[in-house]
Amino acid sequence: MKYLYLIGCSLLVATPAFADDLADRDNAITVVASGSALDLSQTGQSISIVGSDEIDAIQGPDLTRVLERLPGVTFSRNGVLGGFTGIRVRGAGSEQLLVLVDGIRVADVSSPGGGYDFGNLTTGGVGKIELLRGSNSVVWGSEAIGGVLAVTSRRLEGVEATAEYGARDTVNANLAAGLAGSDHELTLSGGYVRTDGFSSAASGSEADGFRQWQVKGRGRFQASDSFALVAAGRYADGKVDLDGFPAPLYVLDDTPEYQETQEFSGRAGFEYSGGDFQLDAGFAHYEIDRANFDATFGSDPSFEGKGRTDRAELKGVWHVAEPLRLDFGADHEWSRFSTSFESRKKARLASGHALLGWYAGTVNLAAGVRIDDHSRFGSEATFGANGSVEFAEGWRIRASYGEGFKVPTLYQLFSDFGNTALSPERSKTYDIGIEKGDRNAGLHFALTAFRRDTRGLIDFVSCFSVSDPLCDDGRFGFYANIGKARAEGIEVELGAQVSERFHAQAAYSYVKSQNRTVGDANDGNDLARRPRHAVTFAVDWRTPLNDLTLGADLRMVGDSYDDAGNFTPLDGYALATLRASLPVSEAIELFGRVENLTDERYQTAAGYGTPGRSAYFGARARF
Repeated sequence: MKYLYLIGCSLLVATPAFADDLADRDNAITVVASGSALDLSQTGQSISIVGSDEIDAIQGPDLTRVLERLPGVTFSRNGVLGGFTGIRVRGAGSEQLLVLVDGIRVADVSSPGGGYDFGNLTTGGVGKIELLRGSNSVVWGSEAIGGVLAVTSRRLEGVEATAEYGARDTVNANLAAGLAGSDHELTLSGGYVRTDGFSSAASGSEADGFRQWQVKGRGRFQASDSFALVAAGRYADGKVDLDGFPAPLYVLDDTPEYQETQEFSGRAGFEYSGGDFQLDAGFAHYEIDRANFDATFGSDPSFEGKGRTDRAELKGVWHVAEPLRLDFGADHEWSRFSTSFESRKKARLASGHALLGWYAGTVNLAAGVRIDDHSRFGSEATFGANGSVEFAEGWRIRASYGEGFKVPTLYQLFSDFGNTALSPERSKTYDIGIEKGDRNAGLHFALTAFRRDTRGLIDFVSCFSVSDPLCDDGRFGFYANIGKARAEGIEVELGAQVSERFHAQAAYSYVKSQNRTVGDANDGNDLARRPRHAVTFAVDWRTPLNDLTLGADLRMVGDSYDDAGNFTPLDGYALATLRASLPVSEAIELFGRVENLTDERYQTAAGYGTPGRSAYFGARARF
């Protein structure tokens, strides 16, 4: 806590003129609150937005270095960049975070937990990140238990190229070009990342590398004053070296294993805006193909998983009468998966929702309901409400109640360990906070208290520990709704444009995440890989010397456990990064950074290695 005190003092001393009009208002508009564009000041939910300027200032392809600046966010990674990376928001499981890329849901329905692996997503071409913390299934449906993360590609008019090189022969290169006119806009981009890496197994000596290339695009054609055609797409192809558990000791160590992953996502649709009525309709597609190889046993894949989701969706806004607004939507989703060991299985999910809001400026209130009908377990209803009150200039109190749910994955339903009697995981989130401005404003302060209760958590049950009819076919175990958990804590954000040239910000989270399953051997234990304390502090100073910008980041994470039984501790750690950027001309900028300045040895997942001190340098050109 002493670190939080020092950070607070450093931001609150000697503040001559805080200009709230310095805020980039584009970064104060969110879609994750209601599904349609809404100013942050109008919602009672906890939402943070990161814009392209901040992403560029942080530097590098690792998206976790951007996300860890936001309160409530922690992550774990299995070794090198590109290795499995799970993002946890307010102590929720990584598979309980809904992830959208350019409006397309990217959950991996071929994986056991159905979550998204952030090892497959880099910062290349990203223009905006929105994070809603807390359950919001009323608007977004399944997976939105811990929150909603929306990643949006940047829009350009002109050409932008970035290239950097650094430690472990790492190359990161991106090229984007865009056209914009009165009735059209189109941006295309491509990126390539490659690194020799290091041993994913902390005990190993063989370097594990990663490479990925991706292409993406988004466009809009304004056919008339009220009608527009829109489209977006992304393709990524990656390969990451893995370490495994070889005989005879079966402990994590060097192996010749690797994984190849291809992702494709796309969406096409239209937008209609006619006076007090707007519609956004489209069809989205996402598929992922993962294949594992082990040269020890030949050239054929040792495991292959394929997942696919198709989704027809309609969203709308009706401005009933100022300030009354109705957000509504309906969608139908078809999902299917297959693996080397499971034949193709599929399910469908149909949904409809309505959110009625009173947005009067000083007082804003919204409440809604959602109905989902799943082909396997029937119908579910979800509720939510939020509100905010401005009690002084720029200051507001906000509060929300949100329910979340997550449907059982196809693997949990239909694999050799499947159970077709599973029901959804359910959650209830309560939070209340006070806030001044937003994180992109000249002065920002936010203090939030929250609690989330989750029930019906799906976990694996061993047939060696229970007697159940599902075990009669000789299986080793099955999935069942057996768990309960609670996460509660506080979040603090501070940000100040101290002067025209100096900016400082900090985010601190205390999150207590515990197993609350009565009668379970782990009842009362901390959930695995959920540190209670996490703080990030960042400063940027644009010097008078040719506008050379110097920056520093400090990330501190508390102790946690790697397992549900709390037998394997993970020590806390502190990582420092120094950054610099120098504009050579109006079009060209040079930049560089040193990560893990003190060469800290740490782990985010037991047994997996992490990078030591690393230096990178690069250049960016805009025309």
